Amino acid sequence: MIWSRVSTMLLALTLDLLVGDPPNSIHPSAWMGRLIAYAMRFRPQSQASIEMAYGAGITLGGSVLVAGIGGALGKWLTKLHGDRPGNLVTYLIEAAILKSTFSLRGLNKAAKEVQVALEHGDLPAACRFLSWHLVSRDTSTLDGSLISSAAIESVAENTSDGILAPLIYYILGGLPMALMYRFVNTADSMLGYHTPELEWLGKVPARLDDLFNYLPARLTTATIVLSAPFAGGNVYRTWGVMRRDARKTRSPNAGCPMSAMAGALGVELEKVDHYRLGTGGRKPGIGDIRRARSVMFTATAMVTGLVLLLRLWLSPPCSVEGNGGNKK
Repeated sequence: MIWSRVSTMLLALTLDLLVGDPPNSIHPSAWMGRLIAYAMRFRPQSQASIEMAYGAGITLGGSVLVAGIGGALGKWLTKLHGDRPGNLVTYLIEAAILKSTFSLRGLNKAAKEVQVALEHGDLPAACRFLSWHLVSRDTSTLDGSLISSAAIESVAENTSDGILAPLIYYILGGLPMALMYRFVNTADSMLGYHTPELEWLGKVPARLDDLFNYLPARLTTATIVLSAPFAGGNVYRTWGVMRRDARKTRSPNAGCPMSAMAGALGVELEKVDHYRLGTGGRKPGIGDIRRARSVMFTATAMVTGLVLLLRLWLSPPCSVEGNGGNKK
């Protein structure tokens, strides 16, 4: 089981880099979004407590549903192909499902589109790419530095919840945990906003997402700190910036990898009227988006290597028994 999950994770990462995301018509995350949108058609609009309970029902009910589907798929794969190591068909099917819960290639592509648009001096295009793929804030008034800042912030945060968290939960609990995490994160991305319409409906999704992301965000932060030299940064300075600025964001998790990224790149990341991370650093530019993408890949490689080393240490892939072993 241990080696099966590690092998599947490595295969899923390979599939992601080679193939990318499936079309929305067959993408499990898109199905989750449609399910949440459908449930929203019947939302109550009365007392705050009722709205909060309905949001909790959507999140908890959907999480149990997708976890159950993940468990059923796992049992089906085991029954169909047997629980034998080296069964490539089983690995491919499970890796394809796991791949749908994260997107390293997609995040890199989205950030690169913003970068290329800025390199061509096309601010409107950079704003469009930024708002389509990376952030929910109003981008229409952002200058080049703030566009770069927003892209870098998104790369840092999504390295945690868009890449590493699903992989971590898969290693811990297989497909049920990975799919459950993805549903909670999707619910938060759709409902967890401080607006009059969603303020109470999104309370539970937002808090559950905070809980699920607590450990992955801090592991991601550690790998970003260690990745700083690969981006021309300094580990000690990066750690210091993270310790100083991690609590400046409203989210208890997002500020950790974002402030670490600011320290690693030596820049000041700003969301106007909300926060400044890495205060005292220079304004970010186009090249810093490229460096942030490099840190993203390095952090992912570090976590993958860490998982592999832990599994090697805890459970060697094979063992040789002596002739005097017990017989049944």
